[in-house]
Amino acid sequence: MSSVTFESQRAALADVVAIPVTPFAADGSVDRNAHRALLRRMLDGGIRTLTPNGNTGEFYALTPEERRMVAESAVEAAGDRAAVLVGVGHDLPTAIASARHARDLGAGMVMVHQPVHPYVSAAGWVDYHRAIAESVPELGVVPYIRNAALPGARLAELAGHCPNVIGVKYAVPDAVRFAGFARDAGLDRFVWVAGLAEPYAPSYFSAGATGFTSGLVNVAPAVPLNMMEALRSGDYPAAMRVWEQIRRFEELRAAHGSANNVTVVKEALCALGLCHRDVRPPGKPLPEDERAEVAAIAAGWSI
Repeated sequence: MSSVTFESQRAALADVVAIPVTPFAADGSVDRNAHRALLRRMLDGGIRTLTPNGNTGEFYALTPEERRMVAESAVEAAGDRAAVLVGVGHDLPTAIASARHARDLGAGMVMVHQPVHPYVSAAGWVDYHRAIAESVPELGVVPYIRNAALPGARLAELAGHCPNVIGVKYAVPDAVRFAGFARDAGLDRFVWVAGLAEPYAPSYFSAGATGFTSGLVNVAPAVPLNMMEALRSGDYPAAMRVWEQIRRFEELRAAHGSANNVTVVKEALCALGLCHRDVRPPGKPLPEDERAEVAAIAAGWSI
């Protein structure tokens, strides 16, 4: 794989990394038309990096066939307008098959979801990610780290084996731990993506992140782009003004241990007439008495 191509992929990670929702039709199936429309809306709004099959896309609630369909739709919609970072995971053969499917579609990168096995060793974490990365040496690989116990030295070990591990989605809610982890792993070796979205982006950028994920982008693409513009220019007061603008929306998503992370985004999209509010178990739609506040926030952003 040429360094030029990896540089392009690294640049795509140092941006707003959108995590599209997966809309469902009234019969519970994936609503492909609504999905395509939401992807086009984000692209038309200036988004240049898409992550189909992310957690906001209800990755763990989709069947293998649905995950393939979602990846295919994203690559088709992106064309030459955006980079695509396909989420992969589950058991190792499934993750490898998904990564190879992404490669065959023409996606340039895969994001490896946090392993769901209840007993994850640090050495086993390296083995899992190494097997996936080595199966698709043509693709950039981005581990999704949510495990606060994983030491940065293990990521450095993985990178020593796999030059195509080019970025990290870091989603441990601790800016001090992130700063230490990034430096132990190699601050300049990876593109660091703040994986807890806009609420954590300013603090993580101050410690070395250059990209951040966003689920809010489904609702209002301009809002995270405004934050990114401020962070790139080092204007932290301007970034915090955007932070204040999105604070309540993200607090609602974080309620009940983030049980409403996807629910609130889909409720906002429903209020805007863009997709149904339905989510799959273990998620659940918002109660009726909580929907008005989300609708009001979304309406304010659409003005």
